[in-house]
Amino acid sequence: MPDTGRRPGQGTLLRYPARVARGGPLRPVVFFFCRLGDMVMLTALLEELHRRYQLPSHVVGAGSWNSAVFAAHPHVAQVWSFGRHVPFVLNRSWREVRRALREAAPGPIYVCEEHYRQLPRIRRMLALAGVDRQRCLFIAPTCAEPQHLLDRLAQLASRTPAALRASDYPPSRQRVAGPKLYLSATERAGRKAWLQARGWAERPLVLIQPGNHRSMSRRRGRWRRSGADDKAWPLQRWVALLQRMHARLPRAVLVLRGAYQELPLLQQIQAAAALEAGAVAIAGQELREFFALCEVAHSMVSVDTGPAHAAAAFGLPLVILYGVHSPLHWLPRSPSGSPLLGVGGPPAYSRVDQISLDTVFDAWCSLLDAGYQQPAHPAEAYLSGQQRHV
Repeated sequence: MPDTGRRPGQGTLLRYPARVARGGPLRPVVFFFCRLGDMVMLTALLEELHRRYQLPSHVVGAGSWNSAVFAAHPHVAQVWSFGRHVPFVLNRSWREVRRALREAAPGPIYVCEEHYRQLPRIRRMLALAGVDRQRCLFIAPTCAEPQHLLDRLAQLASRTPAALRASDYPPSRQRVAGPKLYLSATERAGRKAWLQARGWAERPLVLIQPGNHRSMSRRRGRWRRSGADDKAWPLQRWVALLQRMHARLPRAVLVLRGAYQELPLLQQIQAAAALEAGAVAIAGQELREFFALCEVAHSMVSVDTGPAHAAAAFGLPLVILYGVHSPLHWLPRSPSGSPLLGVGGPPAYSRVDQISLDTVFDAWCSLLDAGYQQPAHPAEAYLSGQQRHV
């Protein structure tokens, strides 16, 4: 723990061990107990913190997907995940997190969480670890006029905790363009072999994400029967969309993707589409497999859900369907400037099933008409001469 002293008329002055040089590398620790899409957006903050403090961050989250999201990520050193409803002291990762918090001192701690249940848990973690409160910064509360989460994270990343001097760790002048996800060379090689084995190497891939977190929950049957899922688009419209896409881009493989819990839904859509063999496939149930497809796919149509943010982080052109939530506050952002089109949302729409088939199909066709060409990945050794767009 640091020594403290006071100067007349000033706040507390922290004196950390001599081994920490002013402006020297520090390890940030970031807390965020949110869903997939939010954790993808968190990567923009992690990039900025890496620039400022010179070391990649430790990330503490909730959810089994965190290790997959941050695998191969250059701005993340280590990830720990805790269950949302299990006391954190019973998690075997707690001792490691407590030790990491202490060893990272005086490194900054950024708390991005504001949920009324999860934020008190994080405060208890910090207290039990004996963390100096002046190392900590908390995201500003949501204001009356909601901001995009990425803007709020950018504001948080630009702040400096009281334990450090802002002049020693100034915010970078260049703002992070958007969230970014990464693949390893091994994953790219595996994807190349996988596509070649299926004869898809020379065919454009169009990804379709019909489900959301409710369609993969344990209560998905209840959500479906009650009609309370405002993000659900009718199955018949997904089927008709596939048929129109196939007519417009017959060489494409239309790839339905979702979690394993959503396989019955995906299989039902595939069967009802009744297209020729090989035109509609199901793939990408594992998150890293889905990421690998995003990097080379042609385009994607998705409801407002986490995978849409992941696809945008790879620069994939997207059409996203919105219900009660506004695209102004939740539209993904692309680091490469790829087109992202949100359809639906308030005030005209409060449910995704109010969006017509023509609206979604026309939006997807506009991606084709735009002729956007995704810049090649610098480490990509992909099939000779392959283009993202056809």
